[in-house]
Parts: sequence; C-alpha cells; structure tokens
Amino acid sequence: MKSQAELYPKLPSIDQLLREPEVRELTRAEGHAAVTDACRAVLVRLRDEISAGHLDAAQLQMALSGIVSAVRQELRRALGYSLRPVINATGVILHTNLGRAPIARSALDHIRETATGYSNLEFDLASGERGKRDVHVERLFRKLLAEDLAQIRSAEPAKAPVPAPSVTTQPSILTIVVNNNAAAVLLGLNTLAEGGEVIVSRGELVEIGGSFRIPDVMGKSGAILREVGTTNRTRISDYARAINERTRLLLRVHRSNFEISGFTEQPSIGDLVTLAHQHNLPLMEDLGSGALFDLRQVGIQNEPGVLDSLRAGVDVVTYSGDKLLGGPQAGLVSGRTDLVKRMRSNSLFRALRVDKLTYAALEATWMAYVKKDYVSLPALRMIEMAKSEITTRAESLIRRIEAGEAARSTPKLRAELREGESLIGGGSAPSATLPTTLIALTCYSLSADDLAARLRAAEPPVVARVEEGRVLLDLRTVFPEQDEVLTQVLVRATAV
Repeated sequence: MKSQAELYPKLPSIDQLLREPEVRELTRAEGHAAVTDACRAVLVRLRDEISAGHLDAAQLQMALSGIVSAVRQELRRALGYSLRPVINATGVILHTNLGRAPIARSALDHIRETATGYSNLEFDLASGERGKRDVHVERLFRKLLAEDLAQIRSAEPAKAPVPAPSVTTQPSILTIVVNNNAAAVLLGLNTLAEGGEVIVSRGELVEIGGSFRIPDVMGKSGAILREVGTTNRTRISDYARAINERTRLLLRVHRSNFEISGFTEQPSIGDLVTLAHQHNLPLMEDLGSGALFDLRQVGIQNEPGVLDSLRAGVDVVTYSGDKLLGGPQAGLVSGRTDLVKRMRSNSLFRALRVDKLTYAALEATWMAYVKKDYVSLPALRMIEMAKSEITTRAESLIRRIEAGEAARSTPKLRAELREGESLIGGGSAPSATLPTTLIALTCYSLSADDLAARLRAAEPPVVARVEEGRVLLDLRTVFPEQDEVLTQVLVRATAV
C-alpha cells in the first residue's frame, strides 16, 4: 500500500496537464471543456491502474511519458461518432445488427442532392399547390407493376387462365411508405380491422427480432386475433369456418425467420384470395422482407415476391425497404387504392411517415429496378456473386497474408481456404444458403475469440464468425475495395 501511495503524487493535476504545450494546442482546436474531460478521463484511468496494482514506478513513468498521446486518443474517442462503418466478413448479407442492406451509391447521391437544399417533397411544381410525398415512389412502383402485368398479358395464349382474381381485374394499386414493416402491419390492421376480428393461422403467429410478435401488434392495433388451424397444418376450410359477422380481414404472415417442414399444410395464396373475395373481405399479406427481384434466378425458391402477391390478387401487401429490396429502412404498403387511401387517411400514418432522406433513397432504389440495373444494388450484387469470384479474391487475400507473414521474424497467422455457406439474413429465405469459400484463420498467439475481439477493436472494425476454434471470413459481404484494408487490419491485429 505504501508503494501505491508513493505513486499517486507523481500524477499531474488536470491544470498542470492543460498547461502542456501540446494539450493547449488541442484546447484551441477542440475547446476547453472537451479537452478537460479527456484529461480527467486519462488521469482517472491511471489512478485506477495504480489502485489495482497494475502499475509500478517504472510502468507509471512510461505511461506518463505518453500521457499527451493518451489525452489525444481519449479526445478522438469522445468526439468521434458512435455509429461507425464496419467491414462485414460474416457472410450474412442482410445482417440486422450491421444495418441490413447497404444502399446504392445512386441513393446516396440522390439523398445529397435533395437534402442539402430544398426539394419538392410535398409541393406540386405543375400546379404550385401542396402535393403528396407518396408520388415520388408511387409512379415508379406503378411502372414496375405495369411492366409486370404486360409480361403476363404477353404470355403464351395456350396457358390456362389463373382461377384466382388477379391485379388486372382489381382496382388500381397504390403504395405508401412508413418507417418500417412493423409499422406497416400496425397501420393496416388498425385501419382495416379495428374492433373486428382478423383471421390468422396459428402457424403464422411469428416473433421477429426485438420480441415483435404478431399477437402483440394485433392487440395494439385494436383488432381481435382469431386463430385457426394448428402450428403445422391449416386448411382453407379452417379459415372458412372462422368467418362470421365480426370478421374484418384475413391475414397471411410470411414465416420470415423460420420454416416448418414435415407433416404440414398451408392454403395457397390463390385459395385465400378466392375465399376473401367470396365474403367481400380484404386479404392482407405481411411479406416481411418482400423482394422485387426474382430470387429463383439465383436458386432461392419459395420466397414470395411483392409482385407475385399482387398478381395473385392479394389486396394489401406490406414489406420492408432495407431487406431484399436493398434500400433504406422503411415499411411499404402496396395494394388496392381504396384500402391504401384509408390507411393514408388514418392519423397513425402521419405519426409513422418517413422523411425526405428515406424518400430520396427509396426513389433511387426503385429507379434501379425500373432500369433493371440490379448490379447497382449492393445486396442483390452480393446475392448474385458467384462462388468462383469469391474464391479468386480469397486466394489473393491469403497470398497477401502469407507475404506479410514471411516478412516477420516469427509467423503468427495461418490462413487457409474452406468450403462454406453464406446466408441471406434479415429474416429472409430462412432455409436458403449460398455456396461460398471461407478464409479460416488461426493465430498462434491468440485464441479464436481473442483474435475476433481484436478485429472488432480495429480501425475499421472487422466483424467475423468464430467456429471450431477458428476465425472465418466470408468475402461475399466484404466489398472488393475493402480487401486490401482487411489484409492490413489482420496484420495489425496479430502484430503483438
């Protein structure tokens, strides 16, 4: 204790530290309050280290010799942004914790153009009157839908007509935007079914991230849940028997983050459309993710698309903007104009609506679909990325690692290729995987967990997977321009 007591007086006071020439320069640049807080934090940390017995006289002297650098680093940490870019090496494309879909550069450009000045967000330039913000994405969705229906009409005449009602025989389609898909579901239920019953299969009473449960949002909406069927088997007759004078809506919920297999049964969308329309009831479908891109082209089956549901005659479809759509966080509602107009008139809509930044990003994202420029959308580009391309990049990165290891007096890192699978993520296509090539890392001086922690603490942070005692990197979710940076991070993380 005596030796510790002798160390405390060696610490400078805050005033002494502030008088240091380099610290005074920091004060002029960053302000007195911020620098004072940084000095205080550094000194508190040193006192705690002394108290814990982690510093002797020699170690304290070394720490004091670099105290200005410590203040500078603390200042950077305190004044730096908490929300930071990271390198996603997990292979999970729509990683919920890492921000889901990266947005396109065209979306960033459009945000910059419209956000740094004034825009016609709610102003009709032709009439000079107040306009509606929905028009900025509505016109593009109408174009997408028109092109889709044109393809249907030009199909081979020998094909039998689809028995279920289609969009061509329904009122026109309208699209509105709220802040996420949960909000879209809440708005739809409250508008179309408040005080009445909503029929849902027991196998679709799902819970997604953040403990968001369909029964809970049903309760908040003011609608009454009417469960039918069982967890694994629900028939169209179950829905039919449940319909009564209190029924306001039939709801289909996509099982976005799990699947049920084996002894199962589920009515087709066509059957639900027919039943709903026979009873003059709307059918709403919560797609969750909601793709405008045909995932069957990349081998992903059974993931319904927005246009597929509307084409089948679903009255209202809700879906996310930042998942398979590849845009910003948003909840989109597309469906019969009369129903969607009722949602737009609901006071909840104003509480849940989005701002100009989201509209700008959505408009640019949908423009990419209209132009069929799918490669400009990072999430879709990653989904389409061939395994051979990932393998070539992984081999190149391993060669760089090996070159760096050869230059060290003592090698510290071994990297090798390994077969693996990437995931779509974000509650999309839960059973679908994409073949990939992984880089498996072994550090001779660190455990896999310690190496992963160092990568997360790096600049920029790298988030990877840990399996079977090795750190795994999947370059499917690493942008090609980040490969060199990733190599440098690996070298620095294993330098000590």
